[in-house]
Amino acid sequence: MSLYWRIFLLNAAVLIAAVLLLFGPVTVSTPVAFAEGLVLVAGLVAMLIANAVLLRIGLAPLQRLTRAMATADLLHPGQRAAVSGTGEIAELTKTFNAMLARLESERAASSGRVLSAQEAERRRIAQELHDEVGQTLTAVLLQLKHTADHAPAAVREDLLQAQETTRAGLDEIRRIARRLRPGVLEELGLHSALRALAAEFATSRLSVTTHITPGLPQLDPATELVFYRIAQEALTNTARHSGARAVELHLRTLPGGGVGLLVRDDGRGIGRAPEGAGIRGMRERALLVGAELRIGAGPGGGAQVRLDVTNSTTERHSRENAR
Repeated sequence: MSLYWRIFLLNAAVLIAAVLLLFGPVTVSTPVAFAEGLVLVAGLVAMLIANAVLLRIGLAPLQRLTRAMATADLLHPGQRAAVSGTGEIAELTKTFNAMLARLESERAASSGRVLSAQEAERRRIAQELHDEVGQTLTAVLLQLKHTADHAPAAVREDLLQAQETTRAGLDEIRRIARRLRPGVLEELGLHSALRALAAEFATSRLSVTTHITPGLPQLDPATELVFYRIAQEALTNTARHSGARAVELHLRTLPGGGVGLLVRDDGRGIGRAPEGAGIRGMRERALLVGAELRIGAGPGGGAQVRLDVTNSTTERHSRENAR
């Protein structure tokens, strides 16, 4: 039954009940007696309550659909409105679910193109930093060394200081280039890349321990890059915002098959802070490979980032890449 006829029949039932009362024992005199007024008011209140209840029942599916629309988030895929009954509202709910699935698919595809372009730009910038700026600073270092060796003692100390400053700048350029383009990931694989990443973030104030389960299943390059970038962003957030003293990085086999990444620290945690661009970027990367990303509080406090890629997800992603 359509929504139009449902609301029409609900109101018709209330009006018919009001008309039937006219043929009953109820009478109204002129002027209206107090008891008759009470009966009329009570009848009116009863009809309004009945109409309100019936309309709420009839419009309840629309309210559920409205809540589903208000809470839909493309970065948290899989949320669908429940389809109940038949008729126009059920068809509207099915159409909304189909539209949401299409939007999630298009969002994942567009995010993939954007992130692929970002990775290409990262590689280009890293290459230019290494080939252009790095080579220039290396030449400056050699020139400073040559000049310092032949300079008088009065200016030699200043030249040596400039040489150390240039060497520090060169090291920083190389560090930025490594972050932009994880060459170790391409050359040595995910395990070595994560260990190198952990060593890079380890300082005297932050200890980073890495636990990698041996015999992990093979992952395709796109999935390995997602693991690396999410681990990199999680460690960056820990180092900058958490105030943690220790962080653990786990790469392990999931109980049901697949590979899981866990980054957990002992800092102040996320709390109710809104998700920033870094966390949204992690969610978009997880969507690229159909992985499940969960960010929240750890069992002993602090923050915890979990990324799970199951066997079914890996197989589906491989088929999509083959197409």
